[in-house]
Amino acid sequence: MKDRSTARQASAGSESSLRQLAYSRIEELLNWGQLRPSQVISQRELVETTGMTLSAIREAVPRLEAEGLLQTLPQRGLMVPSLDVTFIREAYQMRRVIELSAIPDLIQRLDRVIIRDWVDWHRAASVRLTTDDTVDLQTFLRDLQVYDWQMHAAMVDSMENSLISNVYRVTAIKIRMTAQARVRVTRDNAKRVIAEHIAFLTPMLEGSADAAALALSRHIDQSLTIALGGTVAN
Repeated sequence: MKDRSTARQASAGSESSLRQLAYSRIEELLNWGQLRPSQVISQRELVETTGMTLSAIREAVPRLEAEGLLQTLPQRGLMVPSLDVTFIREAYQMRRVIELSAIPDLIQRLDRVIIRDWVDWHRAASVRLTTDDTVDLQTFLRDLQVYDWQMHAAMVDSMENSLISNVYRVTAIKIRMTAQARVRVTRDNAKRVIAEHIAFLTPMLEGSADAAALALSRHIDQSLTIALGGTVAN
C-alpha cells in the first residue's frame, strides 16, 4: 500500500510540474509577443509551439482563463484578449496601486546594496547606450526589458505578500502584451526609461518614500501614455 501511495504522489507531482511548465511557456509567449492580442490559437498549436503534451496544455488553460490571459472560443480554440482602452487602463491602474503601495516596505526591508546595484546598473547602461556606437541594440534592449521586469517584480516582492505578488505578476503580463503589441522600443525610448528608473531609484536609495513615489508615478504615467498611442518627451 505504501509503495502505491508513493507512486500516486510521484505521479501527481509530475503532472503538477508539467502543468506549471506548460503555463510558464505560454506565459513566455505572451510576454514576448509571440501570442498576439486577438490571436486565435488551438490547443494543438500550443502543443507544437511549446513542446508540451496536450494534457499539460489542457490543464494549464483554466488558470490562464481565470487570470484573463486567454479566452475560450467554442468550436474555434483559444483567443488572446484584445487590447481595448479599458484593458490597458485597468492593467496600468492595478500596476500603479501595487507598485506605489510597495515603496514603504521596499525602503524598510530591502537591502540598500540591492537598490545601489539597480542604480549602478542603470547608470552604466545609460553610459553604454550614449557612448558605445558598437552596442548590439537589439540585444541591449532585450536585456533592458528583462532587467526592468525583474527589478519591478523584486520591488513588489519586498512586501512579502504572495497574493499581491501573484496579482502583480499577472498584471505585468498584461502590460507586456500591450508593450509588445503597441510600443516600439527604440534607443531614445530606452534612454527615457533608464532616466525614469534612476529618478525613482535614487530617492529609494536615500530613503525618501515621497520623492520615490512621485517619480515612480510619473514613470507609470509616461508608460500608460505611450501604451495608449500618445507621445512623451524623452
